[in-house]
Amino acid sequence: MMWTLSKFKNNIAIIKETGEKVSYGEMHTLSEELKGYIPKRCLTFILCSNELGSVLGYVTFLNNKIVPLMVDSNLEQDLLKNLIKTYKPDYLWVPEKKFDQFKDYEVIYKSCDYCLVKTDFDNVYSLNEDLALLLTTSGSTGSFKLVRQSYENIQSNMNSIVEYLNLTSSECAISTLPMHYTYGISIINSHFAVGASLILTEKTLMQKEFWHQLKDFKATSLGGVPYTYEMLEKLRFFRMNLPHLKTLTQAGGRLSIDLHEKFAKYAHDNDKKFVVMYGQTEATARMSYLPHEKSLEKIGSIGLAIPGGEFSIIDLDGNKINKPNTAGELIYKGKNVTLGYATCGSDLSKDDERNGILETGDIAKVDEDGFYYIVGRKKRFLKMFGSRVNLDETEQLIKEEFKNIDCVCTGFDDYMYIFTNVKDKENDILNFISQKTGINHIAFKVKFIPAIPRNSSGKVLYPKLEEYYD
Repeated sequence: MMWTLSKFKNNIAIIKETGEKVSYGEMHTLSEELKGYIPKRCLTFILCSNELGSVLGYVTFLNNKIVPLMVDSNLEQDLLKNLIKTYKPDYLWVPEKKFDQFKDYEVIYKSCDYCLVKTDFDNVYSLNEDLALLLTTSGSTGSFKLVRQSYENIQSNMNSIVEYLNLTSSECAISTLPMHYTYGISIINSHFAVGASLILTEKTLMQKEFWHQLKDFKATSLGGVPYTYEMLEKLRFFRMNLPHLKTLTQAGGRLSIDLHEKFAKYAHDNDKKFVVMYGQTEATARMSYLPHEKSLEKIGSIGLAIPGGEFSIIDLDGNKINKPNTAGELIYKGKNVTLGYATCGSDLSKDDERNGILETGDIAKVDEDGFYYIVGRKKRFLKMFGSRVNLDETEQLIKEEFKNIDCVCTGFDDYMYIFTNVKDKENDILNFISQKTGINHIAFKVKFIPAIPRNSSGKVLYPKLEEYYD
């Protein structure tokens, strides 16, 4: 059993948008009732939202060896149908307001504005005994490539997060991330492990209701991806009076040096903790954290491997790099490294294909004190007139030079597209990056677009940018 809900029966588990509070004891009762309608281990889809019913389904299924695939409740209908066709789940746990999509199936149970739908399938594909959870790969929209997570993966990562964040039952996190996203679900996992509270809201940072909920329900922590922190700065977060908010966590991509410094200084000056973390769905959630007391000293660092984890850096020949400040591919070892991928239903029976070792695909270096820094993505390079250009570093340079700008670099060899959401800066950016890289300006095309396309967790949707290619 992943969480013993009855252990914290008098603690508040969930605070809904309305302010209604649901205790762990009440969650336990609801969970016991739901599990009675699924008599055996099988595959189930959860159409996820930041609502009580969604969390109830997730906790119930994991606790009772029912394997959920977490799907965005707003996933385009044809893509969802293709997922169902590919993986043939026995049940669907869906919001009642979405049931019109599944009228051909039978509703066998309703609770907390969700309904349990029985499909026409019955254990079509066998499930590996260690398989606990299926998540879509980061940034994928309807991709059939799933990450297979085991019970040990989740338990190990959950314990590590609780340890390095020093979580207790007094914590109260507000949902800023979707729960089908690995970062969002890790917050649920770790808080439920210690009997802490979750404020569930579908409101965004841009809505005043979100801030009312954060203040009125006394949220103690807030997590976000780089885009979240870019929005917080624009919303004049540093001027807000938030006495109960004690911890800010960041993951889901590299935060700009400028923003890292600003939030680290804000936290230092206001008796709060700012914790930068690094992870991937393929490692369940987290692989590293930067201790909050080092956030100003080690700006730009992803920190240290989480408790129980281990990093190494290798060169192009696979040899371990022991020299500080020398870039190579970051390799992670730990019990939270997931079993592998699934691209079809028969893959759900596969054994562990990674054996606790993950080639992250990120290029990193480690300083003399043992703190790690991501400097780029292995596949995020262009070969431009004989020079190897790192797209991530190029984005970083532009964002540091031109404040309050959002930009994304992509393209193909010998030609880079730089997309920005700020008008009338195209020539300035072009001249700057040409001079900085030493590459002729004809190799670059700077284009204004109204907004950088992103998914619900703030990840850039690179394929959509191709629509703007000349």
